Amino acid sequence: MTDIHDFSARTIDGVEQSLAAYRGKVLLIVNVASRCGFTPQYTGLEALQRKFADRGFAVLGFPCDQFGAQEPGDENEIKNFCRLNYDVTFPMFAKIEVNGAGAHPLYAHLKTSAKGLLGSESIKWNFTKFLVDRSGKVLKRYAPQDKPEAIAADIEAVL
Repeated sequence: MTDIHDFSARTIDGVEQSLAAYRGKVLLIVNVASRCGFTPQYTGLEALQRKFADRGFAVLGFPCDQFGAQEPGDENEIKNFCRLNYDVTFPMFAKIEVNGAGAHPLYAHLKTSAKGLLGSESIKWNFTKFLVDRSGKVLKRYAPQDKPEAIAADIEAVL
């Protein structure tokens, strides 16, 4: 597998989705959580989605409960939380693991393609973000504390 389009993941509604459906789009892939100090970043992520969607951009949200049990709900609870509290319109996927033996294959690829601080591959916390170009190449990893608004210029440059 050479790019993210070779992977698939289950949507938050339980449908297996090939990421090839996003071929030709710039993506920001984020591991999200509903009870995290960074959860308010949903507002900024949704703002990016609305600002750039018509230019071929999408945020893809992947709930994960591996950090402080901050995403304890099931997919229906997560979907309702995002819709009611943040009016999320970007695609959300089923809860996954991003680290360890059970890490989703997409995340294994993301982590090796864009390493973190000091060459680390593991995801350190919720709201780690990966910018992917239209061809499916992972361009950059952003730390959880990097606010979505601060990434807008990088997205603009790739669009």
